[in-house]
Amino acid sequence: MQELLLHCRPGFEGEAAAEMQELSAVKGFAGYAVTKEGSALVRFVCPGEGDAERLMHKLDFRQLIFVRQWALGNWLEVPVEDRIAPIITACSKGPIASCMWLETADTNDGKAMAALTKKLSKPLESALTKTRFVRPAKTEMPRLHLCFESGTRVFVGWSWAHNAAPWPMGIPRLKVPRDAPSRSTLKLEEAWHHFIPRDDWDARLAPGMTAVDLGAAPGGWTWQMVNRHMKVIAIDNGPMAQSLMDSGQVEHIQADGYLYKPNRTVHWMVCDIVDKPARSSSLLARWVGRGWCREAIVNFKLPMKRRYQEVIQCMEHVQDALDEAGIKATVSCKQLYSDREEVTCHVRILHAGSFKIQTLS
Repeated sequence: MQELLLHCRPGFEGEAAAEMQELSAVKGFAGYAVTKEGSALVRFVCPGEGDAERLMHKLDFRQLIFVRQWALGNWLEVPVEDRIAPIITACSKGPIASCMWLETADTNDGKAMAALTKKLSKPLESALTKTRFVRPAKTEMPRLHLCFESGTRVFVGWSWAHNAAPWPMGIPRLKVPRDAPSRSTLKLEEAWHHFIPRDDWDARLAPGMTAVDLGAAPGGWTWQMVNRHMKVIAIDNGPMAQSLMDSGQVEHIQADGYLYKPNRTVHWMVCDIVDKPARSSSLLARWVGRGWCREAIVNFKLPMKRRYQEVIQCMEHVQDALDEAGIKATVSCKQLYSDREEVTCHVRILHAGSFKIQTLS
């Protein structure tokens, strides 16, 4: 019987399990989660024959907040003396794949498997290509996931590109730019990769756009927007990196980000202020509900308990503000790889095609 294997951030197995439990029930599927604290993996089992696959195709992966990546398949025990043969046999029972991804859990134990997966990579790829269970030319076919829990236990599963993360384990390989003021710059870059299709970047992250960065100092997020040749108003009582100020694209206003009100509507508002999630969701609701920006990305710092419930309440708060204002928009949320005890929320006003910069009273 096939099951779903879910990747998540270590320590958030309960949240990933809770959202899968809730969403599967909404879709009318019986299922239960098997979790181990700190493992960064969740098993989701549907007792009904074929239900796990049907559930995977019914759910929109983009709706999942705490699940980084998923795959449909089975666990396999493999002997140390020959791991490849049983994997090939297991692959023969599944669909043809367009590529193979070797994965582990995102934990220290998982990282310790790197030497093994590197050793197995070429022999597995060669065997799977020779048997034609992996055909790179068949780009429309699913991707094969081989997730090693240990040297003798591997999950053999598949995911479909249109309904899964585009990276192994859901982790994009981003590097901190040498001249960025802080590592936090990766949060915004990863958010763009997750929430904005790459083909839309030139239109939605265009040179000359206006943006407001709330809680900007020292400028990690501002750097990303300056790098896209945007004009940024950076709001923070702390100092900004001099290199950003020298760019001529940044106006620094020393003020409280929660209290700042723009003089005119802007294309983007971003915020990475450390505060209670309810306060940050209220900020986001105010900006989009009053039409102060076209798109927004805001981080919600999470409490120690009831984290999934807190995120859902924050998203409902934002949606209520949009509904009250009669604004049609998309509201989505994800715990990105660059996030820690937080999630990233994105809002895009859908009638942005007629968006105009307006002076606010």
